Amino acid sequence: MKLTARPIDYWQAIIFDFDGVIVESGDIKTEAFAELYRQHGEPIMQAAVAYHRANGGMSRYLKFRYFQQNLLKKPPLTEEEERSLDQQFSELVMQAVIRSEAVAGAEPLIHRASQRMPLFIASGTPERELCGIVEQRGLAPFFTTVRGAPALKQAIIAEIIATHNLDVQHVLMIGDALIDYESAQQNAIAFLGRVRPQDANPFPVEVEIIEDLCPLIN
Repeated sequence: MKLTARPIDYWQAIIFDFDGVIVESGDIKTEAFAELYRQHGEPIMQAAVAYHRANGGMSRYLKFRYFQQNLLKKPPLTEEEERSLDQQFSELVMQAVIRSEAVAGAEPLIHRASQRMPLFIASGTPERELCGIVEQRGLAPFFTTVRGAPALKQAIIAEIIATHNLDVQHVLMIGDALIDYESAQQNAIAFLGRVRPQDANPFPVEVEIIEDLCPLIN
Protein backbone atom coordinates (compact mmCIF):
# COMPACT_ATOMS: atom_id res chain seq x y z
CA MET A 1 0.00 0.00 0.00
CA LYS A 2 1.24 3.46 -0.86
CA LEU A 3 2.17 5.63 2.10
CA THR A 4 -0.20 8.33 0.90
CA ALA A 5 -3.08 5.81 0.91
CA ARG A 6 -2.67 5.02 4.58
CA PRO A 7 -4.98 6.90 6.97
CA ILE A 8 -3.26 9.47 9.15
CA ASP A 9 -4.12 7.38 12.21
CA TYR A 10 -1.82 4.63 10.92
CA TRP A 11 1.15 6.71 12.04
CA GLN A 12 2.32 7.00 15.62
CA ALA A 13 4.41 10.08 14.80
CA ILE A 14 5.54 12.15 11.81
CA ILE A 15 9.00 13.70 11.46
CA PHE A 16 9.25 16.61 9.02
CA ASP A 17 12.24 18.17 7.38
CA PHE A 18 11.68 21.94 7.24
CA ASP A 19 12.99 23.69 4.12
CA GLY A 20 11.19 22.41 1.05
CA VAL A 21 8.76 20.32 3.10
CA ILE A 22 6.97 22.79 5.37
CA VAL A 23 8.05 26.01 3.66
CA GLU A 24 9.08 26.83 0.10
CA SER A 25 12.49 28.11 1.15
CA GLY A 26 14.92 26.02 -0.91
CA ASP A 27 15.62 28.76 -3.44
CA ILE A 28 16.23 31.27 -0.63
CA LYS A 29 19.08 29.18 0.73
CA THR A 30 20.52 28.70 -2.78
CA GLU A 31 20.56 32.46 -3.39
CA ALA A 32 22.21 33.01 0.00
CA PHE A 33 25.09 30.66 -0.83
CA ALA A 34 25.51 32.41 -4.17
CA GLU A 35 25.66 35.81 -2.48
CA LEU A 36 28.08 34.61 0.18
CA TYR A 37 30.59 33.19 -2.31
CA ARG A 38 30.12 35.71 -5.16
CA GLN A 39 33.21 37.65 -4.03
CA HIS A 40 35.39 34.65 -4.90
CA GLY A 41 34.42 34.75 -8.57
CA GLU A 42 31.83 33.13 -10.80
CA PRO A 43 33.35 29.61 -10.96
CA ILE A 44 33.59 29.35 -7.16
CA MET A 45 30.09 30.76 -6.71
CA GLN A 46 28.60 28.32 -9.23
CA ALA A 47 30.46 25.39 -7.66
CA ALA A 48 29.15 26.37 -4.20
CA VAL A 49 25.60 26.55 -5.50
CA ALA A 50 25.92 23.20 -7.29
CA TYR A 51 27.26 21.51 -4.14
CA HIS A 52 24.48 23.01 -2.04
CA ARG A 53 21.84 21.76 -4.47
CA ALA A 54 23.38 18.30 -4.60
CA ASN A 55 23.49 18.10 -0.80
CA GLY A 56 20.13 19.40 0.33
CA GLY A 57 19.47 18.89 4.02
CA MET A 58 23.17 18.97 4.92
CA SER A 59 24.16 21.38 7.68
CA ARG A 60 25.47 24.70 6.37
CA TYR A 61 28.49 24.30 8.66
CA LEU A 62 29.59 21.17 6.78
CA LYS A 63 29.13 23.06 3.50
CA PHE A 64 31.19 26.02 4.75
CA ARG A 65 34.01 23.62 5.69
CA TYR A 66 33.84 21.83 2.35
CA PHE A 67 33.93 25.10 0.39
CA GLN A 68 36.86 26.39 2.43
CA GLN A 69 39.05 23.37 1.81
CA ASN A 70 37.88 22.11 -1.59
CA LEU A 71 36.86 25.26 -3.46
CA LEU A 72 38.91 28.02 -1.86
CA LYS A 73 41.88 25.69 -1.12
CA LYS A 74 42.47 27.37 2.22
CA PRO A 75 43.26 26.07 5.71
CA PRO A 76 40.26 24.89 7.77
CA LEU A 77 37.96 27.62 9.04
CA THR A 78 38.63 28.97 12.50
CA GLU A 79 35.71 29.11 14.93
CA GLU A 80 35.56 32.88 14.44
CA GLU A 81 35.49 32.58 10.63
CA GLU A 82 32.75 29.96 10.79
CA ARG A 83 30.69 32.10 13.17
CA SER A 84 31.05 35.06 10.80
CA LEU A 85 29.86 33.03 7.80
CA ASP A 86 26.97 31.66 9.84
CA GLN A 87 25.92 35.15 10.90
CA GLN A 88 26.08 36.48 7.34
CA PHE A 89 24.06 33.53 6.07
CA SER A 90 21.43 33.94 8.80
CA GLU A 91 21.04 37.63 7.95
CA LEU A 92 20.49 36.72 4.30
CA VAL A 93 17.87 34.03 4.89
CA MET A 94 16.01 34.27 8.20
CA GLN A 95 13.43 36.96 7.45
CA ALA A 96 12.94 35.64 3.92
CA VAL A 97 12.20 32.14 5.26
CA ILE A 98 9.77 33.54 7.84
CA ARG A 99 7.90 35.31 5.02
CA SER A 100 8.09 32.46 2.50
CA GLU A 101 5.04 30.55 1.32
CA ALA A 102 4.08 27.30 2.98
CA VAL A 103 4.27 24.11 0.93
CA ALA A 104 0.73 23.34 -0.25
CA GLY A 105 -1.02 21.11 2.28
CA ALA A 106 1.69 21.46 4.94
CA GLU A 107 -0.14 23.64 7.43
CA PRO A 108 -3.50 21.80 7.21
CA LEU A 109 -1.67 18.50 7.65
CA ILE A 110 0.26 19.80 10.66
CA HIS A 111 -2.86 21.24 12.28
CA ARG A 112 -4.83 18.03 11.80
CA ALA A 113 -2.11 15.50 12.59
CA SER A 114 -0.97 17.33 15.74
CA GLN A 115 -4.36 16.56 17.32
CA ARG A 116 -3.71 12.82 16.93
CA MET A 117 0.03 12.29 17.41
CA PRO A 118 3.32 13.99 18.29
CA LEU A 119 4.99 15.82 15.41
CA PHE A 120 8.69 16.59 15.10
CA ILE A 121 11.04 18.64 12.94
CA ALA A 122 14.51 17.32 12.06
CA SER A 123 16.37 19.87 9.95
CA GLY A 124 19.86 20.82 8.81
CA THR A 125 19.16 24.45 9.76
CA PRO A 126 20.92 25.60 12.96
CA GLU A 127 18.58 24.75 15.82
CA ARG A 128 18.41 28.20 17.41
CA GLU A 129 17.58 29.84 14.08
CA LEU A 130 15.11 27.08 13.21
CA CYS A 131 13.23 27.45 16.49
CA GLY A 132 12.95 31.20 15.91
CA ILE A 133 11.53 30.69 12.42
CA VAL A 134 9.04 28.04 13.59
CA GLU A 135 7.95 30.36 16.40
CA GLN A 136 7.57 33.37 14.11
CA ARG A 137 5.48 31.36 11.67
CA GLY A 138 3.12 30.35 14.50
CA LEU A 139 3.91 26.64 14.19
CA ALA A 140 5.69 26.00 17.49
CA PRO A 141 2.56 24.83 19.39
CA PHE A 142 2.05 21.99 16.91
CA PHE A 143 5.46 20.35 17.38
CA THR A 144 6.67 18.27 20.31
CA THR A 145 10.31 18.83 19.38
CA VAL A 146 12.11 21.06 16.87
CA ARG A 147 15.70 19.94 16.24
CA GLY A 148 18.44 21.18 13.95
CA ALA A 149 22.20 21.49 13.44
CA PRO A 150 24.83 20.93 14.63
CA ALA A 151 23.31 17.53 15.47
CA LEU A 152 23.20 15.24 12.44
CA LYS A 153 19.79 14.27 11.11
CA GLN A 154 20.33 10.54 11.61
CA ALA A 155 21.14 11.17 15.28
CA ILE A 156 18.19 13.52 15.74
CA ILE A 157 15.78 10.89 14.42
CA ALA A 158 17.31 8.18 16.60
CA GLU A 159 16.97 10.41 19.66
CA ILE A 160 13.33 11.22 18.86
CA ILE A 161 12.49 7.53 18.50
CA ALA A 162 14.25 6.57 21.73
CA THR A 163 13.02 9.50 23.82
CA HIS A 164 9.39 9.02 22.87
CA ASN A 165 9.47 5.21 22.76
CA LEU A 166 8.16 5.13 19.19
CA ASP A 167 7.52 2.00 17.13
CA VAL A 168 9.68 2.45 14.02
CA GLN A 169 7.11 0.63 11.89
CA HIS A 170 4.65 3.45 12.55
CA VAL A 171 6.90 6.49 12.18
CA LEU A 172 6.93 8.48 8.94
CA MET A 173 9.53 10.97 7.80
CA ILE A 174 8.83 13.50 5.05
CA GLY A 175 11.88 15.05 3.38
CA ASP A 176 13.06 16.58 0.14
CA ALA A 177 16.73 15.60 0.11
CA LEU A 178 18.71 12.39 -0.18
CA ILE A 179 20.14 12.88 3.31
CA ASP A 180 16.58 12.81 4.68
CA TYR A 181 15.93 9.47 2.98
CA GLU A 182 19.26 8.02 4.13
CA SER A 183 18.64 9.17 7.72
CA ALA A 184 15.19 7.56 7.67
CA GLN A 185 16.64 4.34 6.25
CA GLN A 186 19.33 4.23 8.91
CA ASN A 187 16.61 4.43 11.56
CA ALA A 188 14.31 1.89 9.83
CA ILE A 189 11.36 4.29 9.48
CA ALA A 190 9.08 4.94 6.50
CA PHE A 191 10.04 7.76 4.17
CA LEU A 192 8.04 9.92 1.76
CA GLY A 193 9.89 12.24 -0.61
CA ARG A 194 8.68 15.68 -1.59
CA VAL A 195 9.86 16.77 -5.06
CA ARG A 196 8.70 19.96 -6.73
CA PRO A 197 7.51 19.46 -10.34
CA GLN A 198 10.38 21.58 -11.70
CA ASP A 199 13.09 19.75 -9.73
CA ALA A 200 15.04 16.59 -10.48
CA ASN A 201 14.09 13.62 -8.32
CA PRO A 202 17.06 12.90 -5.98
CA PHE A 203 15.64 9.64 -4.64
CA PRO A 204 16.00 5.98 -5.69
CA VAL A 205 13.21 4.75 -7.96
CA GLU A 206 11.52 2.78 -5.18
CA VAL A 207 10.90 5.87 -3.07
CA GLU A 208 7.33 7.18 -3.18
CA ILE A 209 7.26 10.91 -3.97
CA ILE A 210 4.67 13.70 -3.84
CA GLU A 211 4.61 17.22 -5.30
CA ASP A 212 3.14 18.71 -2.12
CA LEU A 213 1.56 17.52 1.13
CA CYS A 214 -2.06 17.68 0.01
CA PRO A 215 -2.32 13.88 -0.58
CA LEU A 216 -1.68 13.31 3.14
CA ILE A 217 -4.68 15.31 4.30
CA ASN A 218 -7.26 12.60 4.98
